[in-house]
Amino acid sequence: MAKQVFKLFFLMVVLAFASCAKRGTITGGDKDTLAPVLKTSFPKNGSVNFQGKEIKLVFDEYVKLKNINKQLIVSPPMKIVPEIFPQVASKTITIKIKDTLQPNTTYSFNFGQSIEDNNEGNPYSQFKYVFSTGSYIDSLKLSVKIKDALEKKVDNFVSVMLYEVDEKFNDSTIYKETPRYVANTLDSLKLVTIENIKAGKYQLIALKDNGNNKFNPKSDKIGFYANTITIPDDDIYELELFKEELPFKANKPVQASGNRLLIATEGKGKGTKVSVKNGTEVLPSMITQFPKKDSLQIWCKLPKVDSLLVSVEKDNFKKEFWTKIKAQKKDTLRFSSDFAGNLPLRERFGLTSTTPIVKVDKSKISIINKDSLAVDFTTEFDEFNQKIYIDFKKEPSEKYIVSAFPDAFVDFFDNVNDTLSYKLNTKNATDYGNLRLILENAKRFPIIVELTNKDGKVKATAYTEKETTVEFMNIEPLLYTVRIIYDDNKNGVWDTGSYLEKRQSEEVIYFPKEIDVRANWDVEQPINIGN
Repeated sequence: MAKQVFKLFFLMVVLAFASCAKRGTITGGDKDTLAPVLKTSFPKNGSVNFQGKEIKLVFDEYVKLKNINKQLIVSPPMKIVPEIFPQVASKTITIKIKDTLQPNTTYSFNFGQSIEDNNEGNPYSQFKYVFSTGSYIDSLKLSVKIKDALEKKVDNFVSVMLYEVDEKFNDSTIYKETPRYVANTLDSLKLVTIENIKAGKYQLIALKDNGNNKFNPKSDKIGFYANTITIPDDDIYELELFKEELPFKANKPVQASGNRLLIATEGKGKGTKVSVKNGTEVLPSMITQFPKKDSLQIWCKLPKVDSLLVSVEKDNFKKEFWTKIKAQKKDTLRFSSDFAGNLPLRERFGLTSTTPIVKVDKSKISIINKDSLAVDFTTEFDEFNQKIYIDFKKEPSEKYIVSAFPDAFVDFFDNVNDTLSYKLNTKNATDYGNLRLILENAKRFPIIVELTNKDGKVKATAYTEKETTVEFMNIEPLLYTVRIIYDDNKNGVWDTGSYLEKRQSEEVIYFPKEIDVRANWDVEQPINIGN
């Protein structure tokens, strides 16, 4: 009986303790948020009279390398890229130098965000290892701000470089040689500081390139400071990146159809002169832009021959090509419209033809509204882009039928259109908004005013030669960014710069705030464009 009482008492005690215990999970402590720390290095960071080929960096915990090829910036650049290892987690990172080091030169290895701890990925931000092959470390620096000459958003991974201006330096140096010093914006920096510079005269350059630190106009954006910079210099310089317009160049034409040749080009193709010869006979031809490509189309009644001689000329380019010809299906005349159904009140109605139009007969085109009343219109033909514009005053909440009867359009091959009919309608004026901009402190005229959307696409444009009030009526309800362009050469478009001509791009100013234009709203916004 006593044993049974004791067992019962023991069971009650165990149950009491169990009921008081708290359930939980093992957390393993607080999350690690600390970056790794460099404990030591061999040779020591900041060493002088460096003559070695290997550097070891020892950290207080296991680290790993991430995007080392993008993040690591070596200044001055080395022709043979140093080897950095291991690529797996380790407490030691080794740098193997494979290039011949320059004498009396300070080198820096900026790792950017590439070193991070193995567990949580905390980066050792902007860690830099520095040494000198001379008797001292160069300590001067230069700060540079990067912006885009046209776009509001700035590219990432932009190299900022200094070329030593000596007896060897000339305008072609940046195309062939790497700089004396280089820094990089990496994926976020807008203000870059080039450090460990020695005193002297330099050319300041910025490149959005492929990482080889040499300027390739075909693919790279460039920014430059026109004058020589003398270090030391405490000023903060601003460089604007732009893509140069390439000189015109044409490749060998290829046959695209039974009545069309195609030429891949560089530079602007408008104004190109083309001659197509069959022996001594010059064949009638016409040249247009290939849509959305850096190519030109040569339209010609191709004879049954093996080859034709095509001569291409523009600016300083002139070349002849033999082009093989074979039987192919011909392009036929068809049309597509810019708008289907809804036609915005601000827009012109446009047609694009598949073959180039040479004649427009306005008498065979008509526009009628929903009351069957004729609407007056004008026509404009963009021969180079194969576009026909039919413009008329559009009323809100209206319906229109645009008709083009046979023979309204004649193409280069004497083909004519069949009857074309397009039904269009417009929205109510209350579906749109109106924006009035007051331009304050304009430095000069003429000025191009552009409204862009969040993706940077131009949605509306205005041009003013003296007026300081610019109105955008019946625009789509959106958040707009205002871009101001000082059109110094008065050609109606923004013009890029040129390094060899030491010419900067035309000046662009952005209004810092987005402007909210809502349906059935009138918005008035003063803009200071004198900065």
